Amino acid sequence: MDLSAARNALVEEARELLDAMEAALLEIEASGQDPERVNAIFRAAHTIKGSAGLFGLDLIVGFTHVMESVLDQVRSDELVLDASLVSTLLRCGDYLARLVDSIESGADGVDPDAAERASLLAVLEALLAKPAAAATKAIVSQPDDVKLEREESGDQLSNEHWHLSLRFAPEVLQHGLDPMSFINYLGGLGELIYVYTLHEQIPPADEMDPEHCYLGFEIDLQADVTKQQLEDVFEFVREDSSIRILPPNAKIQEYIALISSMPESSQRLGEILVAGGTLTQRELEQALALQEQTATPDTPPARLGELLIQEQMVQAPVVAAALSKQKQSEERRSQEQRVIKVDASKLDQLITLVGELVIASAGATITARGLRQAVMIEAINEVGTLVEQIRDCALDLRMIPIGEVFQRFPRVVRDVSKELGKRIDLEITGADTELDKSMVEKLGDPLLHIVRNAIDHGIESIEQREAAGKPAQGHIRLHAYHESGNVIIEVSDDGKGLDAKRIRAKAIERGMITPDAVLSDAEVHQLIFAAGFSTAEQVTNLSGRGVGMDVVKRSIEQLRGEIELHSTLGAGTCLRIRLPLTLAIIDGFQVGVGNSTFVIPLDMIEECVEFSSVDGHDYTDLRGQVLPFIRLRQLFDLPDPKVKRENIVVVKHSGKKFGLVVDKLMGEAQTVIRPLSKMFSQVKGISGSSILGSGEVALILDVPSLMQQASLSLSALTERTQNS
Repeated sequence: MDLSAARNALVEEARELLDAMEAALLEIEASGQDPERVNAIFRAAHTIKGSAGLFGLDLIVGFTHVMESVLDQVRSDELVLDASLVSTLLRCGDYLARLVDSIESGADGVDPDAAERASLLAVLEALLAKPAAAATKAIVSQPDDVKLEREESGDQLSNEHWHLSLRFAPEVLQHGLDPMSFINYLGGLGELIYVYTLHEQIPPADEMDPEHCYLGFEIDLQADVTKQQLEDVFEFVREDSSIRILPPNAKIQEYIALISSMPESSQRLGEILVAGGTLTQRELEQALALQEQTATPDTPPARLGELLIQEQMVQAPVVAAALSKQKQSEERRSQEQRVIKVDASKLDQLITLVGELVIASAGATITARGLRQAVMIEAINEVGTLVEQIRDCALDLRMIPIGEVFQRFPRVVRDVSKELGKRIDLEITGADTELDKSMVEKLGDPLLHIVRNAIDHGIESIEQREAAGKPAQGHIRLHAYHESGNVIIEVSDDGKGLDAKRIRAKAIERGMITPDAVLSDAEVHQLIFAAGFSTAEQVTNLSGRGVGMDVVKRSIEQLRGEIELHSTLGAGTCLRIRLPLTLAIIDGFQVGVGNSTFVIPLDMIEECVEFSSVDGHDYTDLRGQVLPFIRLRQLFDLPDPKVKRENIVVVKHSGKKFGLVVDKLMGEAQTVIRPLSKMFSQVKGISGSSILGSGEVALILDVPSLMQQASLSLSALTERTQNS
């Protein structure tokens, strides 16, 4: 991997880690401090710092180092992760994101916001300067007549000091080593809180050997040392003696936190414990040797974790933490083996080639049918089936969960609601609904406009909600799901809803409608999508400038989608966005009008029937129901040659039906979508084009746009019927 690719990987990884950090902070703010989430935040900052250090990105390294120090104090309970610190860390994440952006743009040596950096560092360093919040306990020596007791679980000691269990080899005195010298040396390392001598092994006086050691010792030691340093004290006697060293209870939590913060790797349980400092290399070797001894031809060896606890080498909570870390490493390796990262441009190139393959396959099919060779037709049909499967697989590669867009909104709702002094709960459902990557990338800004409008205009203030008998906390829901080959995204709130009278008055004031215009509430609601329309009385940094909903509608339409609005005064508003699954290749149904070919998305077609209509009318009878229709020949002003029979394609969209009158039904075909040039972007009823197997161009019909024309025809018909 070259340097440029490595830096790009750093940028991508850093952004993922910052997103994870933000999510964890918001969860802590909502649900309270959790050690696992705190460790996740620490690991994210540590990983970003390490990756940046490889490239000499001092701005990131220096800043994350201070963040790490603060997070380390949070992990050790010296600092409380309250709302104020959460807000500060969120700001830190935003600042780091700007630094990452500068790396991507090639300006990594320039601070994009020096004032913000100075402000954040001042806050973080002030927190580090505070005295530790956790109270320190006084060290009190125990009376000589009090024995060291263990908790009922037997897994850890009921004291706050190092505990050493010493059983010297009987021959230790013969080797010129005095057990008391070891105990005295321990006293030099710290304070001997308690020493209990075990004398049960002393034989009767006439059987005693003065050169044998029969005593054991249980010792409590208060000292600022590591386990390895204590083990080194017994370097010359550990081969034949039994030396067990257990850390203080408080130290256990440090070991657990250290193990949790370790980078995930392929380490085994013993290696994790050694790296975490709770087990020494000698103890690991001793435990592994003991493990081998427990194995027999009929029984497997004892589990290492159980053996370490049984032999009092490591406490049970620390072993559990190491096992959890080992499981995380295995799961991550398994996931990495299943997932590979591919540059988006390569996927785009693949989709383009698959599109060309689809067109070539259609051309081969036409040629085979023209030759009327059954064997060739069968072979081409088999190839066509495989091409269709390749197409589906290629499109699946570009499908990603819409949750990648949704994940930004918890932060948006939090920040905007705090700015406006409102309490708002955000509910996200259907985040695993998949959509084409190119569409997901373009959905962020329209959804941001909608959510911000819901917070600003939709949700009332706390006082207004309580006066209306509503809960003080407002509710916004983001929901996504599949329906009839489309993706539906709903943004709903339980706010005050849209005031049709107020919207109408503003529209009359702006000259958008006449005072005597007859409009339903639903039609009045649609006026908010007009350019420059706003009912806000004051201009703020959130709203009131008349920019937003018209941009939203235009952005959705550019994605071949549509947006619907449903609102009830006093109850809330729901905006429903309907989008196609992909913008690349679809299953289409080809129809002919004269010499022109059109494509209708197959998932929108209900049925095809022979056309029958009263002359001069734009509706027909479909099994007792009125069906409005559009003649494509008239709509696109095509030549009017005489045809023996016309057909009507019944199309269903948004729960409504209408018909398209055509000359020929040409059947299903895979359709590669080509965007129209800007010259034809304003043509109504057309959403794109496609190249047929014959090399001709077919136009893809924009069914939502045609539905609006058919609805107007049906409304006119209803009005005429009522008047008559």
